[in-house]
Amino acid sequence: MSVERYQVVIVGAGLVGTAAAVALGRQGLRVALVERQPPHVPDETWDTRIYAISPASQRFLERIGAWQRMDAARIQPVFRMDVAGDTTGALRLDAYESGVSHLATILESGRLQHALWQAIEADGNVALHCPATIESLDTDGASTQLTLADGTTLEAELVVGADGAASRIREWAGLASTLTPYGQSGVVANFECERPHRGTAFQWFFDSDILAWLPLSGNRLSMVWSTETAHADELVALDAAALTARVQAAGHDRVGDLRLLTPAAAFPLRLIRVEAAVAPGVALIGDAAHGVHPLAGQGVNLGFGDAEDLAAILARHRQAHCGDIRVLQHYARERAEPVRRMQALTHGLHHLFADARAGWLRNTGMTLVNHVPPVKAALIREAMS
Repeated sequence: MSVERYQVVIVGAGLVGTAAAVALGRQGLRVALVERQPPHVPDETWDTRIYAISPASQRFLERIGAWQRMDAARIQPVFRMDVAGDTTGALRLDAYESGVSHLATILESGRLQHALWQAIEADGNVALHCPATIESLDTDGASTQLTLADGTTLEAELVVGADGAASRIREWAGLASTLTPYGQSGVVANFECERPHRGTAFQWFFDSDILAWLPLSGNRLSMVWSTETAHADELVALDAAALTARVQAAGHDRVGDLRLLTPAAAFPLRLIRVEAAVAPGVALIGDAAHGVHPLAGQGVNLGFGDAEDLAAILARHRQAHCGDIRVLQHYARERAEPVRRMQALTHGLHHLFADARAGWLRNTGMTLVNHVPPVKAALIREAMS
């Protein structure tokens, strides 16, 4: 069987892995993408996996030709965010007041995945191996050989692990990680709402829970309820009417009556810290490189930042071997601070709102921030970057 040689082989074609493949292919690198199964073609059903895409990520997706392939009727800009504490705390972040067009854009994971896949196929710069599974990985120091189940061998200067929180590439490369479970799950579901949300995202902190309503296009919203795992299981087990009543009451009827559009699902919440995101011939991106609490909605945006920075650094060092650890260290240093900052922020906020004794501090702090425009502006800049 012949050997196919590439500068970069990306393992995992989720949102971040696919975006990285498009970006690297557009830089003129020889790139292959390996994925177990092709993405589903979206239909009219609403996807329960919803993401808040930052303006910085949107610009990146525009540059690689994916954003333009999204259905404009299925994306929703966020113009305001209303945050409420468990007593008197309140904070409003407003795009207009901050002199920006919008704070984020809410869209469905499956539709963005489809748009990225279309961009790869339209460009024709990336060799797709899908569906495909990896049987073995072997390195001789200068390159890595990936043998696929069908007998194909791919030789790569650099293997990029974009294969999620349980990354096989991370494990194979011996890059240590620490997983800290929060003892919570995120419950997600989509609803139709009686009154217009006007592009407002709502977030409530109460009883160590975090409830977020993200606006979808039309009179619809996506719910993410971060709560103790036992309570999450209880919510998922409720019938449509009972779940709707519980969610509507928890959100204080802010948009009137709700009607369930998609069944509830739950996923575990955890913090993942990776000691090093690179090794000779290996780089990690997305959930393989880091995991954060979803309360700030920044996990996928960190991943797009990984993809963008890795592509830019490899382009700047075009004459070098892609797997050269000296080149990869540039990527690791570039990403270390934004990842560390976001993990510290979300981890700290989780503990602040989970501690019943800190009620006065969190509610007073929230209200004070609401009355200090420069601090609010700094929060918005952080969220948009």
